[in-house]
Amino acid sequence: MVTLRATQKVLRLLPPTTSSGAVPGSALGDWYVNRIIIDRKPLLLLLSSSSLLAILEPARDLKKLPSRLPDLVESRLKRLPVPSHVISCEVAATRDVAVGKTTDRSVVGQMVEFAKALTFYLPETGWGTADLREAEERFAETPCRCTRAEKDVTWPERAAIRLLEKTWPSNSLQH
Repeated sequence: MVTLRATQKVLRLLPPTTSSGAVPGSALGDWYVNRIIIDRKPLLLLLSSSSLLAILEPARDLKKLPSRLPDLVESRLKRLPVPSHVISCEVAATRDVAVGKTTDRSVVGQMVEFAKALTFYLPETGWGTADLREAEERFAETPCRCTRAEKDVTWPERAAIRLLEKTWPSNSLQH
């Protein structure tokens, strides 16, 4: 189980669930989500709580976001250099999704920083899905939590790969 941890403006648009305090069963932890507007187009910015890996999606049909989360995670992970069985295991771990409030101010702060940077990563007008994927890649290579010691700086893509391979090792075929 994972929890989709939504900001207040997104939380009121999502269907409520009863259990949001469960320990995440996935390598990438809970997913934080915020709705942002760029060039008068609403977007969803999702961020893994454990790795800070970002997903950018047009903000459509928010009520179905919890059921769409596994597909969004799968699509994002397919762009990482990890084996397909690792992706399958992580997607299976995100099938059961609860909705809850944000609980980690550090992750929320990183979402704010990514939202600010996004305006510089997208063309001024006429951007599309390919541009969102390019922005995701730039976020994946952005050092996060830089005020900490050098060994504690988070590089989202590296952190995601490390967590996925640690949680779902190649010799483990179980979900």
